[in-house]
Amino acid sequence: MKLVSFQHCSEAAPVFIMILVAFGILMGLIVVIIKVLIFCKIFSKAGYCWALGLLMLVPIANIIMPFILGFGDWPIQKELRLLKQQQEKPEA
Repeated sequence: MKLVSFQHCSEAAPVFIMILVAFGILMGLIVVIIKVLIFCKIFSKAGYCWALGLLMLVPIANIIMPFILGFGDWPIQKELRLLKQQQEKPEA
């Protein structure tokens, strides 16, 4: 009976782990990039500068900015309110 040697398996394990870690890092970067692009688009549609979406990369700002979006008065809403007020004024 022949004994099975696991020497090849022990040599391949670090390579497999490195590939797995590299894949995890790549997937993490893709998720972060997609998240930043989505927030850039949201800020742009809300009337803010699109670059505020880049603040999602900053650790404390990524907690605060969704609250600003959710509870703040958007510039586009201010502009809409101003236009409605101008329409309601009687023209002389």
